[in-house]
Amino acid sequence: MSSETTNRSGALAGVRVIEIGGVGPGPFAGMLLADQGAEVIRIERAADAGKPSGHPVIHRGRRSIALDLKDPASVEAVLKIVESSDALIEGFRPGVAERLGLGPEICLERNPRLVYGRMTGFGQTGPSANLPGHDINYIAVTGALGAMGKAGENPPVPLNLVGDMGGGGILLAFGLTTAMLHARTSGQGQVVDAAMVDGTAAQLSLLLGLRKVGRWFDERGVNAFDGGAPYYNTYRTADGKFMAVGSVEPQFWACVKDVLGLSDEPLFAEQLDRAAWPKMIARMSEVFATRTRDEWAAAFDGKDSCVTPVFDIVEAANQPQNTERATYYEEDGMIQPSPAPRFLGTPAAHPAPAPVIGAHTHEVLTELGLDAETVERLAPRA
Repeated sequence: MSSETTNRSGALAGVRVIEIGGVGPGPFAGMLLADQGAEVIRIERAADAGKPSGHPVIHRGRRSIALDLKDPASVEAVLKIVESSDALIEGFRPGVAERLGLGPEICLERNPRLVYGRMTGFGQTGPSANLPGHDINYIAVTGALGAMGKAGENPPVPLNLVGDMGGGGILLAFGLTTAMLHARTSGQGQVVDAAMVDGTAAQLSLLLGLRKVGRWFDERGVNAFDGGAPYYNTYRTADGKFMAVGSVEPQFWACVKDVLGLSDEPLFAEQLDRAAWPKMIARMSEVFATRTRDEWAAAFDGKDSCVTPVFDIVEAANQPQNTERATYYEEDGMIQPSPAPRFLGTPAAHPAPAPVIGAHTHEVLTELGLDAETVERLAPRA
């Protein structure tokens, strides 16, 4: 084993994961596992060997091997890795892994304790299973996108956090670790069917509960967390920047009104008066527009108000709270997030940079016990 492998630290040290090259949520799950000490071996296309990593952040902390999965000998090499692995990640459309000879049936036959993680948009079954899509499509069909945005406006085009990352990558990482725990106690592996549609629906739990008790309405822009409430909104400042207000609880809302000088205005007498919300938002917009973002940040600094400035990425990386906790770090001029969550007993090591594609092919194939001639045939050196 390489020193990079044997010296890993973190809560998942000793766990081996195979990641069959993909994009988006599957590799993000792999990053989360690698950040916590798992040995993740990413399998990429032989034609891409020697190229820079496809993603300099999400592909960090891996070993990379480049193989032609249309070659039966390369498939057999992957199955050899399967025999000593705890989990596998693949993000193909349903049926593709089976056609390659790397489907769950053959992999679990080789290693009955294996957890086989499948990352898709719509899931392995159903009428949409084989349709293509992206984050925006998956959150659209769950109702999440339809609940976002202001009344009378198009639903916003959000970042790919809800579907790809939260509903996909994090869901898969959770599913894999849960199933690996079960495998360690039972000796039985299994398939984890992680679909971004399912993960997005799970994230709607709070909204659906509020809807049941009459505290959420299907009309957009009239609810507590969709921009309809004055106490949970963003406001433009004099310099064209923004402040974020999240003063849901009455005590925080009282503080906001005090700092804005609105405590005595009758309009703000009842926080939950939905009929008055549009006028409250308009009035607060007028007040916030009288000072710059940083002036308002100073006015709210240290107060229990749930009001914060809206930062861009570079500003966020240099914000005192984030620098104190090293929430971000910079390497080779690139801002990256530090491993999360933090484990006090088994802290994660600093992530290794994303490797060049195929950088570890010879190393890994040699570890499998393949002879030098076979290794050279499967992965000829440039």
